[in-house]
Amino acid sequence: MRMLKRYPPVSAKLPVLMHGADYNPDQWLHDPKVLEEDVRLMKLAGCNVMSVGIFAWAALEPEEGRFEFGWLDDVMERLHRNGIYVWLATPSGARPAWMSQKYPEVLRVGPNRVRNLHGFRHNHCYTSPVYREKTAIMNAKLAERYAHHPAVVGWHVSNEYGGECHCPLCQDAFREWLKAKYGTLEELNRAWWTAFWSHTYTDWSQIESPAPHGENQVHGHNLDWRRFVTEQTADFLRHEARPLKAVNPDLPVTANLMELYDGLDYRVLAREMDVVSWDAYPLWHKPGADGDADTASWFALNHDLFRSLKGGRPFLLMESTPSLTNWQPVSKLKRPGMHRLSSLQAVAHGSDSVQYFQWRKSRGSSEKFHGAVIGHAGHEHTRVFRDVAELGETLKRLADVRGCAVPAEAAIVFDWDNRWAIRDAQGPRNAGMGYEQTVHTHYRALWELGVPVDVIGPEDDFDPERYKLIIAPMLYMVKPGVGGKVEAFVERGGTFVATYWSGIVDENDLCYLGGFPGPLRHVLGIWAEEIEGLYDEDRNGLRMNGLGAVELGLTEGRTYEIRELCELVHAESAEVLAEYTDDFYAGRPALTVCRLGAGRAYYLAGRAQPPFYDDFYGGLVRRLGVRRALEVDLPRGVTAGVRTDGEHDYVFVQNFTGGPVKLALDAREYVDMENGAAYAPGSALELPVHGVRVLRRRAV
Repeated sequence: MRMLKRYPPVSAKLPVLMHGADYNPDQWLHDPKVLEEDVRLMKLAGCNVMSVGIFAWAALEPEEGRFEFGWLDDVMERLHRNGIYVWLATPSGARPAWMSQKYPEVLRVGPNRVRNLHGFRHNHCYTSPVYREKTAIMNAKLAERYAHHPAVVGWHVSNEYGGECHCPLCQDAFREWLKAKYGTLEELNRAWWTAFWSHTYTDWSQIESPAPHGENQVHGHNLDWRRFVTEQTADFLRHEARPLKAVNPDLPVTANLMELYDGLDYRVLAREMDVVSWDAYPLWHKPGADGDADTASWFALNHDLFRSLKGGRPFLLMESTPSLTNWQPVSKLKRPGMHRLSSLQAVAHGSDSVQYFQWRKSRGSSEKFHGAVIGHAGHEHTRVFRDVAELGETLKRLADVRGCAVPAEAAIVFDWDNRWAIRDAQGPRNAGMGYEQTVHTHYRALWELGVPVDVIGPEDDFDPERYKLIIAPMLYMVKPGVGGKVEAFVERGGTFVATYWSGIVDENDLCYLGGFPGPLRHVLGIWAEEIEGLYDEDRNGLRMNGLGAVELGLTEGRTYEIRELCELVHAESAEVLAEYTDDFYAGRPALTVCRLGAGRAYYLAGRAQPPFYDDFYGGLVRRLGVRRALEVDLPRGVTAGVRTDGEHDYVFVQNFTGGPVKLALDAREYVDMENGAAYAPGSALELPVHGVRVLRRRAV
């Protein structure tokens, strides 16, 4: 397995776990006493970094060409004097009204071809030469003034990039992008299969972006538009970063991303960043018997994805709320202990920071009731402030965790192109194919086992020296070379798991001919003949046979329910581990394994229901010896994460059950990193409601 070591700090100025918030002093320039009080409270809360200048364009350039940096100079000096560092933001997330008025081309045009009025944020065209010119001027001035300021640890570029523009400038840019990709209209027509419905293009000018009142049924067209939007956004990020890097190339650049955002392929954006950051807003305390485990495992998947975007390097939790949001369907307060638990969950999965939106609540407008460290009461005598200050003390005691790797020996494949193509497919279940939910279902089984997981793309390395297990749920789109990568991984000893609705189309969303699962057919050893969508009330079953019981250490005859999707497959070189129980599927393969070289490839033909995944992955993890944070049976809803520097492992035991729990540790010695308590092998560990313990042991 790969050698793991501590990664260098994001900034040598602040080589600890970062703790801070979005800080908007431009909203309080009329009241200097508030700004002075902010610094006192930041120090009291144990905050060491602030994100400053997000959405501050109107304060920095109140009129075109008239720049006002004096207030920001004062804020930067005040923070630096008091030992507080700064992620300095570029303000491009929202343009000032004077710009929209004088240069209407900067405003976006919707898919209905109507130009927006001034308002909201990210209501600007990334293609617009005017907007690009104005951001370049602003960013160059910020860099000239602050790139060598001792308080600045890095650049926070814009805020939550997203959305798309359909203006004439973007239409022209889209056509140029297509010309560069395909070269000729003949090649584009072939890739988009435009002979269908007589949609063949005979001139580049005929091509426009998808529209609700125009073309939106050519799946290759839709897919390329989404790719173009991603590339154009990434190019704008690159445009923003260029003047910053020109003055001080050593300052890292980040752009805060969002929860499994659909609109952009984040793997493309991550290439333009030095460090990945993201904004996490779980909807905790939903009703149900599951406690918070489902929400927790979903956000664990997100944390692992954002860590994996830069090859496993630690990420930054750039935004979270210390209390509640104001935009979720129900804005529920965090229960006692949940702020600490959810924050340390991020650290357990690779974050080197816990930061908040926001430091001080706005007095007016759309986020005046969004959670903040400092509420409208304006002082520290609140439950939320105590939670934040206590976490600040905890993060100081966990300083050794900074930079540590997450030692994942399992990976799950998540791909944006695949996601978009599945949504467009018009296949067996137009009520929803559930790609994201399927990935989460497979992921959660590993989360319950305390297995560290990377979330990778098909373009990443499938290296059996790194991963013992790679899972690719619903890999509908198999791009060129991926089938060969999977075969090489398995032949060299890796274990691969695939499911129904895999190997159906190529990178242009054209169906493979000659039998599904296309390029995966040889490695999986099966041929998929048909797939059926089931009504919500329909049921089938998967019954484990004797070979499956031996292969996975499960009970022969054990039956698991199947819903929603059933695929009719033929075993070719694969062995059958389980059969369908009902309908005309009865006795047909439902779960198979193909032995190829030194490894194995499994195929699940129907959408099984829990607890199948717990049993299936439990058997695989045991057989393969996949690394777990704790080698014990964890109560359902309790998980363990681990980070390592190669000398010590730091184990985060987390309780999302909604009640207190008690479990036994494994046969190793542990020390509690917060209170120094020692745990002998097999000791009992008690976790209160929403409890988390961080333990240190000698590295495995």
